[in-house]
Amino acid sequence: MALTILAEQQDGLLTLTFNRPEKRNALNTETYLALTDALRQAARDEEVHVLLLQGQAECFTAGNDLADFVGKHALEPDDPILQFLHTLADFPKPVIAAVGGPAVGIGTTLLLHCDLVYLGDNARLQLPFVELGLVPEFAASLLLPRAVGHLKAAELLLLAEAIDGEEALRLGLANRVLAPADLLPFAREQGLKLAAKPPMALQKSKALLKQELKQAVHFVIDLEARAFAQALQGEEAQSRIASKLQKRR
Repeated sequence: MALTILAEQQDGLLTLTFNRPEKRNALNTETYLALTDALRQAARDEEVHVLLLQGQAECFTAGNDLADFVGKHALEPDDPILQFLHTLADFPKPVIAAVGGPAVGIGTTLLLHCDLVYLGDNARLQLPFVELGLVPEFAASLLLPRAVGHLKAAELLLLAEAIDGEEALRLGLANRVLAPADLLPFAREQGLKLAAKPPMALQKSKALLKQELKQAVHFVIDLEARAFAQALQGEEAQSRIASKLQKRR
């Protein structure tokens, strides 16, 4: 069975690459378990100074694998999705994201927890939760309004329309937009540059930047998870998800 995550470590930089291109890198239970395990190991590994999350230049991730949601009625504290959310939110080292192509649902909300975000000019960010009869996750209801303002956050979450890389850059959701061919090499270059800096200074500086909202982020992750699980039990979500899966088939 092919690995859902590819890991490569060099000169203090750990690169984790989503590896389900046939499913547009949709994140399933196996992927969440692999990500959480890799993050926990990296947090302990003194040889890892910086983390880079990426897909391929043409696809970051299509978000949660909807097939995992069919018939699912709860998100328990030990659910692989929740374990991943809390682990990434707590990750002590700088996190870079390199995003080309679609970044749907959690593919966009996880960017709110990264320290540097680089987009390809082919990137498309979308938060389709309401469209699926669901609610925001990964503390997006807290972090997105702080990043872009309440009105724009409401537009992104309620209308659920995709935005391109340039719009994301204008809103402050990215550091830079590049040609797809340049995206992954540039993100790697930035990661290696960051990894060469004093690691404790990097970690302490990140901790200070995150300190104000640290407790609130974990509280809202769990709050949203309860609302998400409740919505997932409803007819709206189950019918929308089943319809979407049927169209894909």
